[in-house]
Amino acid sequence: MQLRRVRIAGTGKYLPERKVTDEELDIRLNVPAGWVSKATGVGVRHYASGQETSSFMGARAAEAALADAGLRFADIDCLVCTSGTKEQPLPSTAVFIQQAMGEQESGIPAFDMDATCLSFLNGLDVISYMVDAGRYRRVLLVATEIASAGLNWSDKESAALFGDGAAAVIIERSEEGQSSRIVHASLKTYSRGARFSEIAGGGTRLHASNYAADQPEPYLFHMDGQAIFRMASRLLPGFMDDMLKTSGNRMEDFKLVIPHQGSAMAMRMIRKKLNIPEDRFMDITRNHGNTIAASIPMGLHEAIKQQRIRRGDRVLLIGTAAGLSLGGLIFDY
Repeated sequence: MQLRRVRIAGTGKYLPERKVTDEELDIRLNVPAGWVSKATGVGVRHYASGQETSSFMGARAAEAALADAGLRFADIDCLVCTSGTKEQPLPSTAVFIQQAMGEQESGIPAFDMDATCLSFLNGLDVISYMVDAGRYRRVLLVATEIASAGLNWSDKESAALFGDGAAAVIIERSEEGQSSRIVHASLKTYSRGARFSEIAGGGTRLHASNYAADQPEPYLFHMDGQAIFRMASRLLPGFMDDMLKTSGNRMEDFKLVIPHQGSAMAMRMIRKKLNIPEDRFMDITRNHGNTIAASIPMGLHEAIKQQRIRRGDRVLLIGTAAGLSLGGLIFDY
């Protein structure tokens, strides 16, 4: 186990104003009525528009987390953006979140950590060591995603699945006598699946200067959902068995399991493969869609607000990501 004396002091969330229903996407994708609902199991997702940039949404979620914790920005030692998408290639999105919060003269360090859909989980794992060691007193972790900007509308199933939004979490060192802690974490990457989920263009290999309006596909999101499902379903049981054995836990020890909200199919696979009871499984897909790295902290925020977890409860965060990566983190809230 890798115990860290860290607690979640506050959480926040922001969803764009525009709601996009399955019925609206049936029309946009020119598919029979009910097709999107059957294919994705979403219902409603949100799309950013107008001033709702990644940094704007991240700033609003961060402000909500600060208010929830009863803190000010001056109480924070570091701001980390844990997202799978970027507002622009340079500088980091965290810099623009700091600016959008009106704290551009604060000097508070701001940087990004990207592990695609597992960015928040990975960021929480890595940064918690720094908090436990005393390097930082409190850290603001923000996941903010605009998936809608890069959707390939000719790939109907993936285009209908995603939504936009942001979530933020403040972590700090647990005081003496507090039960909150991170118990164990694991991240494994199997790069044989690297091309199963990608945006190939926009980096140094396929630079943005090569973009052509008549051939936009390399610069749009591509996903081989079936290949991801097959690979993840084969690897996930062994991954979870190893986590449980190493940490000395059983599945029934968890008050709640909060997965990455990948898709309705992925959610069913996780529940079935890991034998998780429905009342201990956090599913927010129906009114969020897949919000990439924001989905796990959104699920965590909702679990706290809905009082599905209370202080001292043991919680499992788990998911898959492009790479192909699997990740899990066990903590006592």
